[in-house]
Amino acid sequence: MTKKTANRIPLDDLLVFHQVARSLTSSFDLDTILRTIMEHMERFVEAELWTLLMLDEERQELYYAIAAGREEVSLRGLRVKVGEGVAGWVVEHGETLLVPEAQNDPRVKQESGANHNTVRSVIALPLRGRKGTHGVIEIFNPRADQLTDYTIAFLHILADHAAIAIENARDVARIQQLTITDDCTKLYNVRHLYEVLGREMERCGRLELPVSLAFLDLDHFKLVNDEHGHLVGSELLARVGERLQELSGKHDWCFRYGGDEFVILMPETGAAAALTQATALLSALMVTEFQMKNGLKLRVKASVGVAAAPNDGLTVHAVIGAADIRMYWVKGNGRGAVKGA
Repeated sequence: MTKKTANRIPLDDLLVFHQVARSLTSSFDLDTILRTIMEHMERFVEAELWTLLMLDEERQELYYAIAAGREEVSLRGLRVKVGEGVAGWVVEHGETLLVPEAQNDPRVKQESGANHNTVRSVIALPLRGRKGTHGVIEIFNPRADQLTDYTIAFLHILADHAAIAIENARDVARIQQLTITDDCTKLYNVRHLYEVLGREMERCGRLELPVSLAFLDLDHFKLVNDEHGHLVGSELLARVGERLQELSGKHDWCFRYGGDEFVILMPETGAAAALTQATALLSALMVTEFQMKNGLKLRVKASVGVAAAPNDGLTVHAVIGAADIRMYWVKGNGRGAVKGA
């Protein structure tokens, strides 16, 4: 056999490379991508435990996104600080780490992802893309004959494909988020309101459950812009949006409808309960003092209309229209209150 032939990659492995590339580029769903990575690792390398940790950049910690093997269940909820253990070392340095004799390496003793007494060897590879290191692939106790340059090279190819796929998925998710988010308040926008309300009405109709919404319009908001300028007005809208999220129920949705108008969507909530909830929300909002960046302290008042399906109609436009009409009734009758059916 010539040297050129000896160095040639087997056809079976070329097919695996091809399958990996196709699998990882066929989806922009992060969970699907992570499971695909794990499946290909299991096929190519025999080991007792495979883990994939993702980096929480804000907390500078790694969490176990997915695992396969004997200790899979025990890893849920565990976190590893950057710099600690095998995985933490790999993220900190951005380099692959091979530990053929685990008992002699102190980093293994810091590792929270495996029983230290049963760890004999570890392979850990960074998921490093154009925008930095996103996570780590760990393989515990691979077969001794698989700790070869060829195996490591294959794993590097897998990790490189995985990092690109992860970045692509995150970019797509970011773009999708931008299309449904209001720039000023960071709440969902009116386009997303119609989508979510439509889904909720279909679901609640199927399950014979109510769905309600509160249409909220800030009173005399134009005066804020006239007296303090549009920058202060935009900042106040953003702070009002944050406060509405804080005051809304755990399963409620907050939207900026447009201008100084907001909508709180309340799934599985009837008209009476929605009226009570909206009244409490408005009371809490109106006593909130908003501290502006320039030192100014402002308060807001609002007029609110509440509507519910099926009472006020079975279409998105009917429910929003009913809430809008009630909100304008409040505007014409003293403002700073809530009106239901």
